[in-house]
Amino acid sequence: MDHRFHKKHRTNKWFFAAYIGFFAGVIWGGLKLLEHYFHFTSLTPSFLVEPFFLHSFLFTWIGTLIGWGAFIGLSVAASLIYALVLSKFQGPWYGMAYGLAWWGALYLLIGPLIGMMPWILRLDLNTILTDVSLFALWGLFIGYSIAFEFTDERAREPITKRRKLA
Repeated sequence: MDHRFHKKHRTNKWFFAAYIGFFAGVIWGGLKLLEHYFHFTSLTPSFLVEPFFLHSFLFTWIGTLIGWGAFIGLSVAASLIYALVLSKFQGPWYGMAYGLAWWGALYLLIGPLIGMMPWILRLDLNTILTDVSLFALWGLFIGYSIAFEFTDERAREPITKRRKLA
């Protein structure tokens, strides 16, 4: 097919960002569950909904699912914000910084203020390092996925010809 006549496909920015956010929440929220199961972190996987439910309820399987859902919701919101503000920045570093900014906002400011978690000085080093790493990778996933779709990163991909199936 002659590339001069090929229409450029435009991705819906908001649908794509919500899609990326959903899968970021599923994947990295699932990893948060494994972190807690293997005792790498002292915070429950349901830490985002800690102020709204009894602590004992958050250790049930329904409480865990609600917490995972909250992490998915946070991820969708974070992806939409990233698409609005930072979608034109290329490369992985902006996404990692974005994830670390979310970690800082949640662990250093919002979380302790509303009772989501104790102050940073009361958390153990394993919890801090594990969750900093998780949020850096979470932000990398969101940021790089969105940047790859909405910048010229795709232009660097090799062009392949599709074979006609006879």
